[in-house]
Amino acid sequence: MLQTPPAAPGMREEEIDTPALLIDLDVFEANLDRMAALLAPTKARLRAHAKTHKSPVIAHLQMRRGAVGQCVQKVAEAEALAWGGVPDILVSNEVVGLRKLERLAALAPLAEISVCADDESEVATIEDVAAAARTRLRVLVEIDVGAGRCGVSPGPEAVALARRIAASRHLRFGGLQAYHGSAQHIRRESERKAAIDSAIGHTRRTVEQLRQHGLECPIVGGAGTGSFLFEAASGVFTEIQAGSYCFMDADYAKNLDDSGAPVSTFHQSLFVLATVMSRPRAGVAVVDAGHKAVAVDSGLPLVWRHPEILYVGASDEHGKLALGARVVPPALGQKLRLVPGHCDPTVDRHDWYVGVRGGRVECLWPISARGGFS
Repeated sequence: MLQTPPAAPGMREEEIDTPALLIDLDVFEANLDRMAALLAPTKARLRAHAKTHKSPVIAHLQMRRGAVGQCVQKVAEAEALAWGGVPDILVSNEVVGLRKLERLAALAPLAEISVCADDESEVATIEDVAAAARTRLRVLVEIDVGAGRCGVSPGPEAVALARRIAASRHLRFGGLQAYHGSAQHIRRESERKAAIDSAIGHTRRTVEQLRQHGLECPIVGGAGTGSFLFEAASGVFTEIQAGSYCFMDADYAKNLDDSGAPVSTFHQSLFVLATVMSRPRAGVAVVDAGHKAVAVDSGLPLVWRHPEILYVGASDEHGKLALGARVVPPALGQKLRLVPGHCDPTVDRHDWYVGVRGGRVECLWPISARGGFS
């Protein structure tokens, strides 16, 4: 159940109830425009990853700027987006389990639905479900291009699975899923590029081998916020699955170019707004945003525009701040913006986005696909 919104349009930022998930709309829109401009000269198009934003509202804003559709990781996310009018959805993940596949097939009248596979028995189950639903589902073969997670080996193993899909009356071979997730946060640009160049090579050879067997790849998808320029320039990838670019986070801000300077293609637009709730002793303050408000799997959050204040510890409902010796302590009730270490799971802790522009609340958007595990 959606919780009560923490704000109302027209409020000043200082009046927002906390903890709240803020979007700086000017920066957010600039990030969307920047991605569209960067991809425009390439052959690759954006299929933005909704596991980041979990919002049909944001999906439509991305598609207005040229995105061909959305990626999701779970059936529940696909349902929320399809019910929200998103017309082309790829589950860029394996879906195992009869009930989940039946739910996925039930979305076919609402949207073009695609799913990934890396096992022949999985393909057989998808085929049975599609036949029972009297539909044809698009299935992509996921290949392991270096992440060491899901996916068959590039080359002959991928070709064999693709041929199995293409031979089915109830399935359509959709192409390849070739995402190198672990490369996204390799800090040095040259090292990131080397990892992606290897992934591109595996993918290119597999596409060529598929072509030799008469199979074309309508979709060759992958890439993320940390690497998409390399895949987009390759001539191999047709779709870019970046998600975090619209928000960014403290972890992505650690990616560097080879001179050691931060890569600043996109800028921070997502914040957790917190209130100073205690100043128990000198050098310490406490805010009302802990584990339930901000994810710490990729490190503790930063305090926006206050480098002299460190967020040093989280508990369920509290965030402990360490104040430098010369810092003027924040006042009780003062609002501070926190930059999450990892935007995706931080979003999943909230029911609402509070869109702010010029210091005032402009909009409230429900995070429709948050929560759940299905």
